[in-house]
This record gives sequence, C-alpha cells and structure tokens, in this order.
Amino acid sequence: MTHQNAAQRADLPRPDVSIEQAAAILRDDYGLEGRIVELGSQQDRNFRIRTEAGDAFVLKISRAEYSLTELEAQNEAMRVIAAKAQGFEAPQPVAAGSGAEILQLVIGDQACRARLLTYLEGEPLTRRKHLSNKTRRALGRVSAEVAATLADFDHPGLDRALQWDMRAAHSVTLAMASAIPDPARRAAVLTGTEAAEAHLAPLRDKLRLQAVHHDVTDDNVVARIGDDGHPVPVGVIDFGDLMRGWVVGDLAVTCSSLLHHAAGDPFFILPAVEAFHAAYPLTDSELRALWPLIVQRACVLAASGEQQLAVEPDNAYVAGNIDHEREILRVAVSLPIAVVQAAILDAVGALPAAPASDVAPLLEQVDAATVTVLRLDPLSEVYRSGNWLEADIDRRLLTEAAAETGFAATCYGERRLSRATHHAPQAPASTALGVDLAAPKGARLQAPFAGSLVQSEGVLAFIGQDLTLWLTGAEPLAPIGGTVRTGEAIAAVVEGGVIGIQLSRLGEIKPQAFVADHQATAWKHLCPSPSALLGMDLDAPELANDDLMAVRQAHFAKPQKNYYQNPPQIERGWREQMYGTNGRAYLDMVNNVAILGHGHEKLSAAVARQWSLLNTNSRFHYAGIADFSKRLVDLAPERLDTVFLVNSGSEANDLALRLAWAHSGARNMLCLLEAYHGWTVASDAVSTSIADNPHALTTRPSWVHAVTSPNTYRGPYRGSDSAPGYVAEVEKALKRLDEKGEALAGFICESVYGNSGGIPLPKGYLKAVYEMVRARGGVTIADEVQVGFGRLGHYFWGFEEQGVTPDIITIAKGMGNGHPLGAVITSRAIADSLEKEGYFFSSAGGSPVSCVVGMTVLDALFEEKLQDNAREVGDHLKARLEALGQRFDLVGAVHGMGLYLGLEFVRDRQTLAPATVETARICDRLLELGVIMQPTGDHLNVLKIKPPMCLSKASADYFVDMLARVLDEGW
Repeated sequence: MTHQNAAQRADLPRPDVSIEQAAAILRDDYGLEGRIVELGSQQDRNFRIRTEAGDAFVLKISRAEYSLTELEAQNEAMRVIAAKAQGFEAPQPVAAGSGAEILQLVIGDQACRARLLTYLEGEPLTRRKHLSNKTRRALGRVSAEVAATLADFDHPGLDRALQWDMRAAHSVTLAMASAIPDPARRAAVLTGTEAAEAHLAPLRDKLRLQAVHHDVTDDNVVARIGDDGHPVPVGVIDFGDLMRGWVVGDLAVTCSSLLHHAAGDPFFILPAVEAFHAAYPLTDSELRALWPLIVQRACVLAASGEQQLAVEPDNAYVAGNIDHEREILRVAVSLPIAVVQAAILDAVGALPAAPASDVAPLLEQVDAATVTVLRLDPLSEVYRSGNWLEADIDRRLLTEAAAETGFAATCYGERRLSRATHHAPQAPASTALGVDLAAPKGARLQAPFAGSLVQSEGVLAFIGQDLTLWLTGAEPLAPIGGTVRTGEAIAAVVEGGVIGIQLSRLGEIKPQAFVADHQATAWKHLCPSPSALLGMDLDAPELANDDLMAVRQAHFAKPQKNYYQNPPQIERGWREQMYGTNGRAYLDMVNNVAILGHGHEKLSAAVARQWSLLNTNSRFHYAGIADFSKRLVDLAPERLDTVFLVNSGSEANDLALRLAWAHSGARNMLCLLEAYHGWTVASDAVSTSIADNPHALTTRPSWVHAVTSPNTYRGPYRGSDSAPGYVAEVEKALKRLDEKGEALAGFICESVYGNSGGIPLPKGYLKAVYEMVRARGGVTIADEVQVGFGRLGHYFWGFEEQGVTPDIITIAKGMGNGHPLGAVITSRAIADSLEKEGYFFSSAGGSPVSCVVGMTVLDALFEEKLQDNAREVGDHLKARLEALGQRFDLVGAVHGMGLYLGLEFVRDRQTLAPATVETARICDRLLELGVIMQPTGDHLNVLKIKPPMCLSKASADYFVDMLARVLDEGW
C-alpha cells in the first residue's frame, strides 16, 4: 500500500457500531455480559465491558480495509511486550469461543474485523492538565523500553502504509491540508511541514528502521498514582499504529503528545528526551531529526483532526482532541527549529561547541576604556527601591551611565531584573541575547563582515555568509540590498542614542531579544556574544552557581534544612516578592520573618546609619536600648512593664521558661502537643511537634507535661465551643502533679495554634487554663513569636482574641524584619526573680543596631498601616481560600485570621485522613508557578500562609488563582 493510499484511508469514518451490536458480539462470540461503555477512537470502535465478576475487556472493531495481517502483527507485538518488557504491561488478545483471535464480521452492511483484548486498569496521562518533570521522564523511559523491546520483532504485518508513519508525514500533511477550514491554521501547517522537511531531508537515509509502536502517547500510556503522588506508567495500549518505521519517530510521537500540557514551552519535552536517550541511545542524526519530526507530527495531527472532523462531525473523540491538536501545532511552530534542535542536543550532552565568530570592530575609533559597562542583573547596584519596576528603566539607566564618556553598554547573557514579571506562572524572558549600547547621535557603525543590509519595520539586518547582525535604533548608511565589504559604514546611531546589537546564526529569522533562563543555552548557541564586535568583554558574570548546593551540603550542617529539593538561588527581594538568579520573581507567602517585606528602604537606611555610628553590646549606655524597651512596654498590657532583649524566638522562649522556674521555684511545665517553641535545650523540651522532631514524644524530660492540643478541627473535641473538653485534659495533667505533690512552674502555648496552621484556640480556653495555672503558683507564657505584632489583623497580640493577659510575652521574627531580634516582656516582679540566679546578658540582643531595627520596624508597622492591611487583605484571602473548598474535595478547612492562615488538605472530609503527599506536590508545583509555599503540621498537610504583612490584594489573588490551577490539574 502506498503512502497516497494511506492518506486516502485516513478519509474513512469509524465503523457504524452501536453499543447494542457490540453487546451482541460480546455475548454471542465471547460469552461475556456486563456493563458496556464506548471508549474514544479516531478510526476504530472500542467498547469496554466490565463483568459482574469485575473482569474487564476491550472489544475493538475496525473496518475491513485494515488487513488481517496487520491485526495479527499487533496481537503478536502485544505478546512480545508481555513476555519481555519489565515494569509495564500491554493488553493481551483473548480468543473467541471459536478459538479465533480476530473475527471477520459484517455489521449492518459493513465488513469489519473484531478483537477482544484484556483491559489495563489505570488512567491515561492525557487527562492530567500538567505532567511533572518526573512523569515526563517516566513517559520517555516507557517509550524507549517499548522501542527496545520491539527492536528484534518482525512480522509481515509491519510493512503497511499508514497516515501516521513519520516517514510519510510531509506528503500526508500536504494531501490533507486542504481540509483545514481556517486559512491561518492551514498556512501554519503548510509552513511548518515545509520547514521541518527542509531540516529532515538530509537526515532521512541515516535514521534507523525497526518495528515501532508509533503511538506511545499520553493517551495510550496507562498510569497509576505512586507513593509519592506522581503518576507511574504501568501499561501501554492501542497497538493500532504498529509498523516498521523510524526509531526516532517513536520518540517524536511521544514528545508531540506532551506539547498540549506544555503551557506554550517546547522545551517541556526535554525530560522525556533525556530519559529515552538514556534507555535507548539515539544517534546524532536521530537527535537532529527529532524536533523536525515533532513538527511534522504536529502538522499531521492538525490536518488529520480537521479532516476527520469534516468526515465525521459527530465523532466526540476527534472533537474532544481537536483543541489539543491545535495547541500541539501552536507550540511546535513557536520557535525556530534550530533552537529546539540545539536544546535537544544540549539535554543529552551532545551539543557541539559553537563555531568561532570572526568579526571586525563595529564602532569606528572607540576606545573600550571609554565604554561604561552597566550591570542590570538581580544584584545590580543601579537598581534600588523597586525602580526596576518602572517603565523603560533600563534605557534611562543606560543613558545616565553614558553621560560622562558618551558610551555605555549592557551585558550579554545577563538575567535582567527589570524583566522579572510579578504574578506570572511562566518564567519570564529575562536573559539578554544581545547588548544595548548608548552612543552619541551619528556614531557610525561599520560592517563586521561582508554582507548585505535589509530593513524591516525599523530593524536593520546585516546578513553575512554565516552570521546576521541585527540592529535596532540605527539608520542605514549603506544601500538596502547592496553588497557591503568588511569595514564599510552600514548604519548610524539615531536620536535617543540607544541601539540594540545582536548576532545570530539563524539567517533572516529574527531572534528574540530576551529568552527564559531555561532556554538560554540553546539560544546562545545560535546567538553568540557581540563582545568581539565592541572589542571588550560584555559577557555577564554568572550569578547562578550549579555547584552551590553541593558546597552548602558539604559544609553547612545537615540538620539545617532548606526549602525544596531543588531550590532556586534567591539573592534579592522587594516587598512580598523574591528574585532568583534565574531571573524569576517568586511570590513569598511564607516569610513571616520579613514583616515589612523585603528590601525595605527606610529600614536599610536606618541600619546603615547606625552601623556607621556604633554597634556594641547592651552593657553600654546609649539611647536606643532605653527608647526601644519603652516602645515595647507601651504596646503590652499595662502590668507588663519590663523587657529583656535577645536574638531569637528560641532564646526568648528559653528565657521565659527560666523566668517561670525562677519566679515559681518549681520546675514542671505544661505545654501542648504538636507545638514548636524553638531549638535551645529548654525551648526544644517543650516543643512536641513530630514534624520538627520525629522522636519528640518519646524524648521529653520529666519536667515537661504535654497536654492534648486544642485542635478544634481534628482533635478529640471539635468546634469553637470545645474548650471544656480540652480544659479537662489540662485538669487531668494538673491532678497528676497534685497527686505526686509536685509544684507547677508554668504553662506555655502559642496564642494561636501556629504549628498546625493557625488554628484559633477554642473560646475561653486560655482564660480557664491561666486561672488553674496561676492558682498553683505557675506563670503563664504567651508565645507570640509568629502571631504577634499585628499579623492577625484583628488583634495586635494573639492573646487578645482570648481576652486574657499572660504573665510573659515572647516575641521575635517579625519584630526584626529578618534581623536577629527577640524580646521577653513581663512584669518587674517576674523579671527580678531571675537575678537570684545571676545576671542575664545577650551580646547582640539590645545592641544599638538591633534597637534601631526594632524601632524602625515599629515605625513602619504603624505608618504603613500594616495591621490594617493584614486584616483587609487577610480577610479577602481567607474568603477566597474558603471558596476553594466548594470546588475541591481536597480542601478540608481554612484556619486562622489576618495574614496567619492555614489551609488544610485531607483525602476524606469525614475521616480527615491527611493529604500529606498531595500537599508536598502542591508546594512543588506552586514553586514552578512562581509561588513560595511550604507545608506544616504534624502530618505536613497544612499550608501555613504567613507572608510579609505588606501583601497586596493582587498578590493574594494570584496565590489563590495559582492554587486553584494546581488543584484543578488533578490530585
């Protein structure tokens, strides 16, 4: 059969078979009865039957135009997979009562062939809106293993002409393109297939042939959810495209199926390519042919889908896939073929060194020493106070830099901070593929090589034999279209004085000026540095360090963990945004340390000034320590009039415990289960969270008495009126101490139950417990390290919500906006009790710089009305999060208030089984979408939402929108 016949066979509709007719075949020929549903297919009819015993099979009915030999080859290939493949399965043929595996039937007036296959349980990957890096790798590996398993398989039915044969993709596309009704889409298909064929033609004879499945796609790979929450491929179905074909064509088919998941990024396929190549290595020619074949596949899919829809408009399967196929085409033709070719070669370590560029100077008589080099990366000193967010900032900064000498240039390959977009799910195009040069008007540019000048839409292209020079902001001096020799004038700088300079090996295809960081290596291979043109090194210094994590792990103590398995390198922040060296902006939704936000200008200036004056320890006499202590006392309830200044929340809680011991004369402390109070010996002793310490419940010292946590959501007593039950648990603990005749030193707890995700304590809980503790001479400690300082929005201190006043308040984190600063606020009587044990001293606590930090934070907190913002934005955020619970069963509850919220995920709202694995994956996926979030709680199933208190409503909305997107992707 010729490929022309294949295109003609593509015109055929599916056999006209009803569910009733399928049921009759199953009953009469196979003795099967049960529930039958039709499965989608482009040209076959597929029916799944599930018997009362739970067994499942698929009845496949094809037109008689598909020969008996072809179907026999498919059955045999499935048996080969079953016998040889490891880690995945294939359906198996089931004989009819007559013993035949393939039935020749006439249904209505149609000659058909029918087969029964076993059914593989699982979910096709196509139903998932996003496929993780791990899942893409797994799909590439399965595609390779199928190809490797079929490498020695041979059968007469393999030699068939099929519209999906990648060898015929170009001709089949041309034959079917007229069926595409939309002119723009038809033009895209024709242009795409011709461009791909131009790249493919010299490689055709070098591509290996063997038996290939040719349809290992997200539609035909069945997966089940693994222990880590990722889909694990367990089987390959639909051998209808089995043939003798190109090995690399199999991978092209697999990769093209990924493109509708790719959010517009062709580089999305690379993990699958790497995995395939590792398992079943491709030759250099095959690697170079891969992307042109993917483009060809996209064109065939688009043309075939449109044609099949015209032939059979009621085919729901085709109609349901047409949007996917159009998206695959859009992504496949979105970049020059050579760029993705380079990316594929780079991904497998086969990208050759770029050829050297032999160019002459571009500028006439300019001394490189007179050119100011301007850095515009995330560490640039010319960026300050968020000015990188201003329109046209880079041009203005470049012009200013050129004011003295007349010339200034930006750097090639730098990730421009000004291009780091906020609230964007995709990585920004921030890596510069050229340089901008500020030069005097009229400065002449000369040809760096022989070529001809063309002009289009204000952009000049000087095209040489191997290189093209692209210029923006210049006017031509040489004739358009004429030949120009090296060194002759080609252009001059126009009014405004800034020109863009870019080299390219893509001929007349204009390259992008900026690309995303993960695409930069491939693009830079084709767009070399213009440094040689200007006679100076304009290559940007590398900020990102791939070896940095290894250095950290080698020298930084292992118990000091970092967020994420593969974290971005972050070196700058501004308000609620953080910026990676990869040019990406990340919305910071976890940083309760940075209460004012990152890069606060007034705080930075105050710290710099004080450090230039004096920084020493608190035993010296200076104004700051007196002023700051009074400011803190003025914020506390009336009878708390004395302050200790320390370095951290751990130290503050440690000191609070020592104060309780000293004042009460006792040692026993009550604390809550699931709590965290710090890392020092004492604060760790009352920290019972098994998320922070898996052995916490078995390693507490004898003086620690942990009582049932008042978790009103999943504890033994639930709801806001559950205080009596939890108070009774405290009474039991106190009774045990009374029975032993042991005294009580005190009780410590967070005013809002932070470690479990900001769960408010039940009404009246603290009032009742404080009364019992004080009745026994104990001291009450309110740990406000996380929730204090207005973060709750509706209250400045968390204990205010309970209507109580503690004996000791501990604070840290936000009060220093990241500077190591903590405090204990208590009464004079309790503070003086410590003197019986000696003096207290903290080297940095209360230093001049620490005091200035603390006072400046308080000034900004009130001047910028951040508590009001926490209330208003926090209430809006909580309402939007609660609305997610109406859409997604995974959302169990939203805890907290203000900008201290907890979103708890559960697998079952009745049993409250924690969705631990899902929560981890949600956090990882949010990072990909530009949001920093981490799990908390003993089950690690709660998102603890505690962003800088300057969080904008737009940022809150972006967080919820991205969370909804992730949840909608399927869990």
